[in-house]
Amino acid sequence: MEPWRTAIATSDATNIWIRGRSVTSLMQNATFTDTIFLLHLGRMPTPGERRLLDALLIGMADHGAGAPSCATARLAASGNRSSISSAVAAGILAIGDDHGGAGSNTMALIAEGLAQAKAEGLTPAAAAMRTLDAEMAARRRLPGLGHRVHTTDPRVKVLFDMARAEGIAGDGILFMEALEAQAAKRIKVLPMNIDGALAAILHDMGFPPPAGRFMFIVARVAGLTAEVAEEYAREKPMRIKFKVDYDGPPPTDE
Repeated sequence: MEPWRTAIATSDATNIWIRGRSVTSLMQNATFTDTIFLLHLGRMPTPGERRLLDALLIGMADHGAGAPSCATARLAASGNRSSISSAVAAGILAIGDDHGGAGSNTMALIAEGLAQAKAEGLTPAAAAMRTLDAEMAARRRLPGLGHRVHTTDPRVKVLFDMARAEGIAGDGILFMEALEAQAAKRIKVLPMNIDGALAAILHDMGFPPPAGRFMFIVARVAGLTAEVAEEYAREKPMRIKFKVDYDGPPPTDE
C-alpha cells in the first residue's frame, strides 16, 4: 500500500515543521497570517503581502448575522446546544457560488482572460473586454461585480489602495477595474464587491483560483465562531422561528 504524500507538515517526537519551518520558530517570529500564506504558497509573505492578506481576512470575517453562512450557523446553534462544531460546520456548508464562493470563480475568469492576453499580446483592459463579450454572449452572470446591499463596497477601494501602496497591484487589479468599467457602459453599473477585490489581489500575489474560496472560509470561520458564541450566550434554545405559508394541496383525511 502506497503511503500518503504531503509537502505541508511533518513532525517527530520533539518537533513540528510546516513547509520545513519549525513551528516553535514560527510561533515566536511570525503571525497567523504569515502561516496561512506559508501553508498555501510554501513561502513566507513579504511585509506588504502580509498586510494585504490580513486586510482581506478582516474584510471577509463577518457581514452581519443575516448573511447565509452566519444565519445558518445561528439556526443550527439554536436547535443544537450541545455541538459547537456542528453549528460552525453548518455555516461553512452554506458557502457556495452565490455566497463566499464567487472569489474563486472570479479568479478563474481573471486567470483565463490574462492567459489569453499574454498569448496574444493584449493589455489587461483588452482581455477584460474580450471576457465581457464572452460572458454576455453566454448570458452568464459576471462574478465579482454587483452587491445586494452596497452601492459601493467600502472594502474595495481600501484594498486596492493598499495593494498599490505596497507594490502588489498587478494585472489582476487592472483586469477587474476594466471589467467593472466596461460592464457599467454595456450592461449597467455593477460595483465591484469583496469577491472581485479578493480575486484580483490574490491573483496578483500568486494564489491559484481555488484560494478565493479557501480564504473566504478561513476568514468567515472567525465570524461564525463569534455568531455561534453569541447565540449560545444571549438566546434561548429553539428561539429562531419564522412564519411559513403552506401553499400545497389542501389537507385531506385520505
